[in-house]
Amino acid sequence: MAAISSFSVSLSIPSEKSSFSISPSILSSSPQFLSKFLHSPRTSVSPFSLKISCNASSTVSAQPTPLTAKTELKDFLHISDFDKDTILRILDRAIEVKALIKSGDRTFQPFKGKTMAMIFAKPSMRTRVSFETGFTLLGGHAIYLGPDDIQMGKREETRDVARVLCRYNDIIMARVFAHQDILDLAKYATVPVINGLTDYNHPCQIMADALTMIEHIGQLEGTKVVYVGDGNNIVHSWLLLASVIPFHFVCACPTGFEPDEKTVEKARKAGISKIEITNDPKEAVRGADVVYSDVWASMGQKEEAAYRRQVFKGFQVDKSLMDIAGSKAFFMHCLPAERGVEVTDEVVEASNSIVFQQAENRLHAQNAIMLHVLGK
Repeated sequence: MAAISSFSVSLSIPSEKSSFSISPSILSSSPQFLSKFLHSPRTSVSPFSLKISCNASSTVSAQPTPLTAKTELKDFLHISDFDKDTILRILDRAIEVKALIKSGDRTFQPFKGKTMAMIFAKPSMRTRVSFETGFTLLGGHAIYLGPDDIQMGKREETRDVARVLCRYNDIIMARVFAHQDILDLAKYATVPVINGLTDYNHPCQIMADALTMIEHIGQLEGTKVVYVGDGNNIVHSWLLLASVIPFHFVCACPTGFEPDEKTVEKARKAGISKIEITNDPKEAVRGADVVYSDVWASMGQKEEAAYRRQVFKGFQVDKSLMDIAGSKAFFMHCLPAERGVEVTDEVVEASNSIVFQQAENRLHAQNAIMLHVLGK
């Protein structure tokens, strides 16, 4: 005989409808519950009408769903995990929610009552402020967990951190060193996990960059993006985007500092975009819609900074390089910038520099990503 798994109780009121779900466990522990409920003023006063239906299951008794796996994969770890339509929908949503926030309207509160755990193995300004502010603006509460709060992988295993935090929070964002850490968090957490940066890629930054290009160029597809500098996690993210959306991507870097070969091959095999890796920045930037730069020595590489400055001579983005790119080219940088090293002060402050628009769009792109992974 099928067991009753729940009672669905609906109260039909002329101006509204309220529904409640009563668990059999409540009835078994308190047999008087249903009687009291049915005879309470809320349920007995005319003209309310009451309807009770039973949902049957084939099991002898109702069992709680085990908290062991996601019912639907909604992590945001790599841009290439999604198809073109999904990426473009997220960007469209970013534009809509940005306009709403800019209007001063604060009635859109989809994250009300929700919390986000923010894990930072690396210090940050933009990532922390943009995620925390964005989640708060949309009604949620973000919790900062710095490098000394968890010491993930040292004080406590990543899989244990994931399984604890997902019981307290609705979403997890992590900015870490090893890419395996973000993969492990996503594997063991039962709530969505967002990649706030790893040594391998930085998908939230590139989504903000794509949003900025759409705003200033009018489109992303068919553009030419030229990255000048180290073949780092930013380059990997551009390559993963190029495996989904068609555009021309060029990475100009010194010999020995090319991006990961497997990631380059993945982008090329997708057959979506034109991919070039070169050691000639001057030739690379010709006809560019965007010239993009990043620091030559990332976090964790500062002991190599002096050596890299020698190797990267000729890869500085200065006015002469931007002149070769042409008058329509915009300059972009994920920040923080070492002015006078990978880019000159003159280029950062030029009228075609949109680096601070990029920085602002981190908030809006990430809001759209969070809305997507939470199904809002």
